[in-house]
Amino acid sequence: MPALKRFLLPCALALALPAMPVSAAHGEVDIVFVGDVMVAEIPGQLIAKGVDPFEPFNALLQKHDLRIGNLECVVATGGTAEIKPFTFRADPDVLPVLKKHFDAMSVANNHSGDFGKAAFAEELGLMRKAGLPFFGGGDDLAEAHKPVILERNGIRIALLGYVEFKPRSFEAGAHLPGVAWSGEDDQVIEDIAAARRVYHADIVIPYMHWGWEEEPNPSPRLREFARRMIDAGADMVVGGHPHVTQGAEMYKGKPIIYSLGNFLFNSFDTEATTTGWVLSARIGRDGVRTWRTYVAKLDGDGVPHPAFDKPSPCGRAGDKDIRTCEGAP
Repeated sequence: MPALKRFLLPCALALALPAMPVSAAHGEVDIVFVGDVMVAEIPGQLIAKGVDPFEPFNALLQKHDLRIGNLECVVATGGTAEIKPFTFRADPDVLPVLKKHFDAMSVANNHSGDFGKAAFAEELGLMRKAGLPFFGGGDDLAEAHKPVILERNGIRIALLGYVEFKPRSFEAGAHLPGVAWSGEDDQVIEDIAAARRVYHADIVIPYMHWGWEEEPNPSPRLREFARRMIDAGADMVVGGHPHVTQGAEMYKGKPIIYSLGNFLFNSFDTEATTTGWVLSARIGRDGVRTWRTYVAKLDGDGVPHPAFDKPSPCGRAGDKDIRTCEGAP
C-alpha cells in the first residue's frame, strides 16, 4: 500500500510553476483537458434556454491554444434507446456551444452508442458540419483509430481516444460506425507509433475512457497499461470515466492523470462525484514541460465552477513525484 500512495496521492510539496497559463511562447502550446461533458438532460435544457453552462470556466478555457473534452452522450435526433440504466441523447442545438468552448472532443466512451449506430453516425456528420473535430470513434474501424491532428505554433499534436468499458460493446467494425476499443493493447501501441510515423505528430496524447465508476484509485491493469503507452512514445496519458478523480503519476518524467472526473454532468450528489479536475499543460516539441490541474466543483445542475483555492496535482518535465498547486491561473 505505501508504494501506491507514492504516486496516487499528490505529495504535499509546493511547486514553483509558471503562472499557467499566461501566454505560450512561440514553439509552445497551452492545452487544456476537461472530464466528462454531458449536454443532455439538465445541461441541455439550460443551453436551450440560452444559458451557457461552460461560462464559469470560460476565462480559463479561452487562455489555452487547444481545448479538449469528452462528449459523454450522443448528439442526434434519431435512434432508439438501448436497454441500459442510463441513456443520454442531446439536441443538435448544443453544438454551437460546444464549438465555442472546444477545439476537439473525444467520442470514445460508453454513452456514444446509447441510441445505436445510426444515431452515432448522425452525430459524426453533425460534428463535421459544425466544424468540431472528434477522435476515438468514426464511420469505421480505421477512422476510429485515426488520431485527430491539431497544429498550433508549429507543433503537431495527435490525440487518440479509446474506451475500455465492459462488457465490450459498440466497437467500430471494418465497415460499421463505432468507437475505438483499448482492450487490444498492441493495437493502441501501434496507433501511438503510427501517429508519429504516418501522421508526423510531434506530440502524442491518448485520452482514455477506462476504470471502474466511483473507484478512487486506478487498477493495476490501468497503471501497467498507462506506463506501456508512455514507453511506446506517448507524451502524456489522460483518463476519465469513473466520475471521480483518480490521482496522477509521473512515469519516466511524463505525466499520467488517471481520471479527471466529471466536468459538466447532472444527477451526481457526492463530494467525490461533484469534484473534477481541469488539466492545463504547456507543451513544446520535446513534450509536456509543465502541467497543473484546477478543481471544478459541480452545482446541483451539474454546472462546473472553479475552486482555485483547492489544492490539486501538478508537475513539470522530469519530476519523479507528484506535487500540489493551488491558486488562480
